[in-house]
Amino acid sequence: MADEPRQARALTGPWAGAARVLLGGAALYFLWATSFGVVPLQYFRGIAVLYSLVLSLLLYQARRRSPGARPSAIDFVLVGATVVSVGYWIVEHEALAYRAGAYTTLDVAMGLVLVVVSVEAARRVLGWGMALCAVLPIAYALFGAWLPVVVGHRGFTVRRVVEFVYLSSDGIFGVMAEVVGEFILPFVVFGAFMEAAGVARFFVDLALAALGRITGGPAQAAVISSLCMGTVSGSPVAETVTTGTVTIPLMKRAGFPPHIAAAVEGAASTGAMIMPPVMGAGAFLMAEMTGIPYLEIVKVAAIPGLLFYLSVAVMVYFESRKLGLRGLPAAELPRLGPVLRRGWYLVLPILVLMGALVLGVAPGTAAVFGILAAVGVSWLDPATRLGPARIWGALVDGAKASLFVAALTGAVGILIGVLALTGIGIRFSYVLVELAGGSLALTLLLLALATLVLGLALPITATYLMVAVVAVPVLTDLGLTPLAAHLIVLWLSLDANITPPVALGPFAAAAIAGADPMRTGWSCFRFAKSIYLMPVLFAYTHLLLTGTPAQNLVAVVAATVGTLAFSILSTGFFVARMTPLEFLVLAAATALAFVPSVPAIATAVVVFGAVYLWQRRRVDAVARPTAAPTPQATGD
Repeated sequence: MADEPRQARALTGPWAGAARVLLGGAALYFLWATSFGVVPLQYFRGIAVLYSLVLSLLLYQARRRSPGARPSAIDFVLVGATVVSVGYWIVEHEALAYRAGAYTTLDVAMGLVLVVVSVEAARRVLGWGMALCAVLPIAYALFGAWLPVVVGHRGFTVRRVVEFVYLSSDGIFGVMAEVVGEFILPFVVFGAFMEAAGVARFFVDLALAALGRITGGPAQAAVISSLCMGTVSGSPVAETVTTGTVTIPLMKRAGFPPHIAAAVEGAASTGAMIMPPVMGAGAFLMAEMTGIPYLEIVKVAAIPGLLFYLSVAVMVYFESRKLGLRGLPAAELPRLGPVLRRGWYLVLPILVLMGALVLGVAPGTAAVFGILAAVGVSWLDPATRLGPARIWGALVDGAKASLFVAALTGAVGILIGVLALTGIGIRFSYVLVELAGGSLALTLLLLALATLVLGLALPITATYLMVAVVAVPVLTDLGLTPLAAHLIVLWLSLDANITPPVALGPFAAAAIAGADPMRTGWSCFRFAKSIYLMPVLFAYTHLLLTGTPAQNLVAVVAATVGTLAFSILSTGFFVARMTPLEFLVLAAATALAFVPSVPAIATAVVVFGAVYLWQRRRVDAVARPTAAPTPQATGD
């Protein structure tokens, strides 16, 4: 089972103050460096690694029995070793470049220290699964000569492995360090400022005011508020806890069983990883790995993200009808007018962020503009006003929240470095091609299995990275664009968040709802099944806007109609519960709806319309009261 995000230490006294200074200082530094500063590459990446490792070591215990209120002696030893090793790389950067291939024993010793610390930081924050994902590649690099020919290699010495992961641009100071400092931290801090300004409560109240009275209203409010929060959150578990504390009790009050209420919130919150502009770390990593502009990724990812939420919302509606549920009374809901008057301005920071991105502003700078806008609009309401203390608190909270991704920096750098050194990515790609026999459909199936298995031990971002470095070359060789290949891997990596026995988001929701975690997880899987649909559409249609305008339009319409049809089919309920024959007919029509062809789409719509009318007639016939027999006059 995947390791859950571990709880940070509850530091007290001067240690708590020191941690807040380090966290807030790191946030300020990277906000400045990504927007207004001009920082040499070795300083930027070096400080990103330093921030990731040092704060992970200070804020997370080595063992459960380690001190919780203060760092331990071993923590200080590891922090000191990290500072020396990273500082050595920064100060000696130019000299190291000059003596490439003739590194000294001191160079290698410093690298070995950083490798050990990187593994330990990943273990503390993310668990043994992530630590093993750094250790096993090192073992593979060292002992490749003893492996079968198809995956083996001549083997490398400890010295060579350490040199590569410490001193090459593909190692610890590589792409992950760049992404953490330039993208992850600024956007997570932006989300922290938005939450401090009261945006979470505003989105929930807005959704309840607009949708609370309709069929399944509280559940629809959970979906819509999660969609809105997903644009700034990027964390399924954090979003589940933030919005679920309000929406789950309301769903239970409306009659939803606890496991269904938790499943709806868990499924809706999963969209935080795929909803632009943040998309967890996915969009930023894609931009770095492919060279595709970040804005281009966000533009093509928006439609699939919206379709995911459409699917969940439609399933919620028909599930509510199947359960015979209504909305909440108007007296129990906030009124739309007062909600809008009280918080309409909280949307402005998001618009500022998106506007800056559209105008070509660098993502880090756009996040800073969004933060400044959030501070500005917060002053319109005394209850959410961000003064100096709350601004500092948001900086600290954002930097702390980003550690769950930042802790990957060293371990992922080791993984990528070993892949580059040994060429194992090419070998595994070859094996994958051989297993799939050149079939794109079978390749997608194998990738889905791979992401599910890796997700048993890794968070979504780590699963995406590990699979992407191996699978993307295979998918591009099969004719897909690099962006389509990366989005396929990212979407398939989501299944670890919704599929038992992993399902961190649904399990968090189950704790709020007081529901059985496993039952909640399987229900969540049912509501979020469209995560398996979109990768297929990325592969076989122009949903990512890769064709002509006409082709793109037809692909989007087909995906929309198909998603609606699939969502209805998944509940087994239309006007009434589907009979086996009706289910089979609608299943065939659903498959037809996804075909990007006007006749196919039209045929599917007609079939669904016919079944709707048939079911409506059947329901009306049952509901119509039977007329009493007319008394007959009788005579003798």
